[in-house]
Amino acid sequence: MFQPISRRTALKGLGAAIALPWLESMMPAVSFGFNAAAKRIPRRLAFLYIPNGVIVPAWTPTAEGVLAELPATLEPLAPFKNDLLVFSGLTCDKARPHGDGPGDHARAMSAFLTGSQPRKTSGADIKVGISIDQFAAQKVGNRTKFPSLELGCDRGLQAGNCDSGYSCAYSANISWRGESTPMAKEIDPRLVFERLFTDGPAGEIKESQYKRNEYKKSILDFVADDANRLKGKISATDQRKLDEYLTGVRELETRINRAGLENVKAPPGVAVPPGIPKEYADHIRLLCDLLVLAFQGDLTRVSTFVFANEGSNRSYKFIDVPEGHHDLSHHGGNKEKMDKIKQINRFHTTQLGYLLGKLKAAKESDGSPLLDHCMLLYGSGNGDGNRHNHDNLPILMAGRGGGTFKTGRHVVYPRETPLTNLFLEMLDRMGAPAEKFGDSTGRLDGLTA
Repeated sequence: MFQPISRRTALKGLGAAIALPWLESMMPAVSFGFNAAAKRIPRRLAFLYIPNGVIVPAWTPTAEGVLAELPATLEPLAPFKNDLLVFSGLTCDKARPHGDGPGDHARAMSAFLTGSQPRKTSGADIKVGISIDQFAAQKVGNRTKFPSLELGCDRGLQAGNCDSGYSCAYSANISWRGESTPMAKEIDPRLVFERLFTDGPAGEIKESQYKRNEYKKSILDFVADDANRLKGKISATDQRKLDEYLTGVRELETRINRAGLENVKAPPGVAVPPGIPKEYADHIRLLCDLLVLAFQGDLTRVSTFVFANEGSNRSYKFIDVPEGHHDLSHHGGNKEKMDKIKQINRFHTTQLGYLLGKLKAAKESDGSPLLDHCMLLYGSGNGDGNRHNHDNLPILMAGRGGGTFKTGRHVVYPRETPLTNLFLEMLDRMGAPAEKFGDSTGRLDGLTA
């Protein structure tokens, strides 16, 4: 008979700390959830953002109710359609001008998770409101090593005029700790990895990093003794689960070390530091894998992930779309431009499908998929990028919130239903309830399983 181990147990070595996935051998945690069914397994909350809206007819399911055949943009998510809720009718009203004139991209990003109107300024006096991820992190973040994890593929900007008199901080930040304090996102997978899996005094961490680089060692080499001791205390099932998890850590570390090194020639005797992958899809997927490990190891339960900053004019020539994304989004009804936007939209949902596959494959201590205990909201603060509208937004949610959401459906709400009403439902399930958030008017009907 194996003795229970604490949920706080971690594998430690010189400057390294590897949190453990949920194991059968762990003591039951206190309930913090929406009902008794998921007392032992925590829920995770993530918000994934795409810029410039979508081609709405290619996004929207044809019928309300059970998701049968998915529209073209959502087809890459077909393996997970029973895990999805696709929403129609949700609105981000505070992204509208309300007398402030142009600047829809800046407002779309900054109002998306705050439900608050950003102050129109390109100076230091920025003001919007706390975002839902940070509201949740303030309530449940003390249960994990990191209250929240902010990820992205485009660098954040905190100053300058980026959109018709709006500060760049608005169009480059989705997460806000307070009304004037954006949470900077990390775009370098190596820095995210180091943050998640290093521990101890600064000097010890530097020594660990130096030794790993000097002797080509993995972070797992520093915790090997601790891992071997732990295996003698857990069941065979947990040993297999631990081996799978640590293999995932090692494989990801290897991929990060190789990232950015292709086609780079350094002078003799000069080592090329690994960095951000050259290919955009590789960049997204490395960050997806880090997010999965952070959730699996319960390093955090709250995250944001910005695929690209709002108004992004990134080229997608790798899918035969060499034009800039933002330029194309002003399609004016041109079929060729709209078809290219559809390709970009589908590329993004393909990356979401990759993330969902990883979350589905990762198992909790009871054998259920990690995805079942997640709530991943994916979408944009713009509806149709050509119209710059902020009603009937492209929004979907993946995961069952610990079995509390009735998924596999297209749910249609009356137009002008605040997106923040959905946030109240998500906060309930995170154990961080609120009577009101942003411009919310109440909770949504018809979601509970």
